[in-house]
Amino acid sequence: MCGMPQQPPVRSTPSPPPRLDASMSLLTNVTDHALDDGYAEATARRKAEGDAGVPRPLKAKLGLAAGLVLAALVVTVGAAQARITAPVVAKERQELINRVESETKAADKLQSDVDGLRTEVGDQQRKALEKHGGDQGELVALLSGATEVHGPGVKLVVDDAKDTAQGDGSQPRESTTFADTGRVRDRDMQRVVNGLWQSGAEAIAINGQRLTSFSAIRAAGDAILVDNRPLVPPYTVLAVGDGKKLSTDFQDSADGQYLHVLQQNYGIRASISAEGDVRLPAAPSLTVRTAKPMATGAGKGAADTGKGTS
Repeated sequence: MCGMPQQPPVRSTPSPPPRLDASMSLLTNVTDHALDDGYAEATARRKAEGDAGVPRPLKAKLGLAAGLVLAALVVTVGAAQARITAPVVAKERQELINRVESETKAADKLQSDVDGLRTEVGDQQRKALEKHGGDQGELVALLSGATEVHGPGVKLVVDDAKDTAQGDGSQPRESTTFADTGRVRDRDMQRVVNGLWQSGAEAIAINGQRLTSFSAIRAAGDAILVDNRPLVPPYTVLAVGDGKKLSTDFQDSADGQYLHVLQQNYGIRASISAEGDVRLPAAPSLTVRTAKPMATGAGKGAADTGKGTS
């Protein structure tokens, strides 16, 4: 009996082993589809529009060319306008120069007239002092600086330091407006002059400027003014008096010691020497403050000058 062939038993296909990252399906999906579909679609649309229009590099080149043309146009217009206005500006500038030169000449002439009148007035005042001063006329003229004087005395030269240093504000000599400690200041010259007067000087001049009881030593910026006239270093101080005694007394005085401290601490240069004969000019101008009539009668031939004449 023929038996039917027996079919092998059908076995079910084994299921694949589970993925190791099955528990991270969300992270896997994000990794496999990093680019969102919307982004991909927008990129494809822009690409299609770009292909249909003008290429982007060509657009950039056209924009650059338009910018260059506009810049060249602006420069050309500016140059043309400057060329048109140049003669006018040059003419106005020359007119201003001519006006400045004219006014400068006029000011110089007026200053010359003022100097001449001041000299004339000073001469008349000196003559009046000599003529009406009586027995004290010579003394009054000397004290007021009305006449030139000469005689034994001292020569004191004060100069800035060779290498001036900027201060840090820690020294009393320093200030925000004049921090250079190696420069001679107006108050330094004031102390020097006062020291000479106290030491017995009869007449003093600084760089040819005669000092009187009304003289002022001030500062204007970095310059030192004597009676409103600027001086430049070195400052040469001439004083009439007993040369050796005047030199010794000044150096021993408080003001002489002050000058010595300036030399030691700030490098300011100074030298003093006794001179056999020094000459001082007359004061540039005099001012009569008060006047009194001369007394008449026996024994009253001298004028009572007091302290009102300078």
